[in-house]
Amino acid sequence: MNETVLDVQDKPKAGQWISLSLQHMFAMFGATILVPTLVNLSPAIALLTSGIATLIFILITQFKVPAYLGSSFAFILPITIATESGGIGSAMIGAMFVSLVYAIVSLIIWKTGYQWLMRLLPPIVVGPVIIVIGLALSGTAVDMAMNIPVPGVPGAKEYSLIHFSAALVTLFTAIICTIYFKNIISLMPVLIGIIVGYAYSAAVGIINFAPIAKAKWIAVPDFLIPGVDYSFQVTPTLLFVMVPIAIVTISEHIGHQLVLGKVVERNYIKDPGLHRSILGDGLGTFISSLIGGPPKTTYGENIGVLAITRVYSIYVIIGAAVFAIFFSFAGKLMAAIATIPTAVLGGISILLFGIIASSGLRMLVDNNINFGDKRNLVIASVILVIGIGGAKIEFSETFQIEGMALAAIIGVLLNLVLPGRNKNEIDDGTK
Repeated sequence: MNETVLDVQDKPKAGQWISLSLQHMFAMFGATILVPTLVNLSPAIALLTSGIATLIFILITQFKVPAYLGSSFAFILPITIATESGGIGSAMIGAMFVSLVYAIVSLIIWKTGYQWLMRLLPPIVVGPVIIVIGLALSGTAVDMAMNIPVPGVPGAKEYSLIHFSAALVTLFTAIICTIYFKNIISLMPVLIGIIVGYAYSAAVGIINFAPIAKAKWIAVPDFLIPGVDYSFQVTPTLLFVMVPIAIVTISEHIGHQLVLGKVVERNYIKDPGLHRSILGDGLGTFISSLIGGPPKTTYGENIGVLAITRVYSIYVIIGAAVFAIFFSFAGKLMAAIATIPTAVLGGISILLFGIIASSGLRMLVDNNINFGDKRNLVIASVILVIGIGGAKIEFSETFQIEGMALAAIIGVLLNLVLPGRNKNEIDDGTK
């Protein structure tokens, strides 16, 4: 059994503290800035809010849970849909309502326990919904990798071999880092892939460096404050686009808490309690959306760093959060991020969106879901086709439920009403 280097409450020495915290920041960096880039939000705000959300989470969980909160990929498509229908402000308001769901779930867990949640969101529902999230975004990733806008023709795109080559370089770099490296490099394939893809793009001349030269060294992130920077209207469609995704993200949160607990040899479902960690996640999302950042989730990359280094110190995670806040004001760095070619982002998205889909499949395999059981086959089949096919229920021009959200809702309902429901609960580490 590997010996712990620094336990949760151990404080590292100054030099060690800085290096370990930077390591955690870079582990989450690539994925955290990718999400806002894909949905036209500010990467600087994403970094700033990831740091703030992490500090809030640590405070709510009584300085017991060494988890880092970054941008959630589950909300990429809902944010895009909400933005198209009502502007970016609608997406931010939708994220606030998601955080309200977190708060309500947290309150119920506090009063009644958490087993009802395990039964409501079994793997046969959550797994296919996660697959839908990844595959529904696959067309976007491929389009970003291959196509570029046609000059002078709004909305038109054309195939570009040179841009696709940049996407492939990015993709294969990330794959090599993931497969052939077993140390800390294997936990940062997104960041390293983007860096190598960016270097290749610069070499083939598809990057405009002018914005970097014009940028200030220190710059305040672009905040989005409700009632100041945007007006909004809360509609039923907005709520049904964003809120049902909490089904997935809460399940993801529980999974991360279970894995993290095994890594650091603690039961976080019991102490400080699932209600506290879910509330911390929800408050992080609320504060993030309040100032223009994407919804937050605990990051598997940082759990991986903990497992490899065996450094579980909460102070190291706090240091990473402080560094993220500091970096968000680095104007030159944020300008450089803005010049990353769409093809590079598309290349890394091919891998990331595929991994999201595959993680849903893995959940089904890990939980020994039997597809010889017609009930399981029906639930998974309906969720996949409705979610990927883009089905929708339209009540009026301002009220419709579609795609991923509709698939998640129908999946939960089918699990509740079909006979033969599996009573087995997710292993919470207490058995």
